Amino acid sequence: MIAGRAAFQDREIFTVTRHLNGWAVEHNGDYTDASTSKEEVRAAAHKHARAAHDAGKACQVTVSDETGFFHPGQGGRR
Repeated sequence: MIAGRAAFQDREIFTVTRHLNGWAVEHNGDYTDASTSKEEVRAAAHKHARAAHDAGKACQVTVSDETGFFHPGQGGRR
């Protein structure tokens, strides 16, 4: 199981998350592609993930406020 964990940690994770008055892509603590449209930001996250994949990196796109993902303090239960 340790090999599985190491592989997961090597992934580039792009998260569509609430930022300021809209949405943005978060990657390694940096926010980019801010917009009021969640769908536009989701498309930008997939574009970044495709570029990372084409460069040979494992990647993942995660969208906050969807099933199975929760950010404390953003309207969810504690």
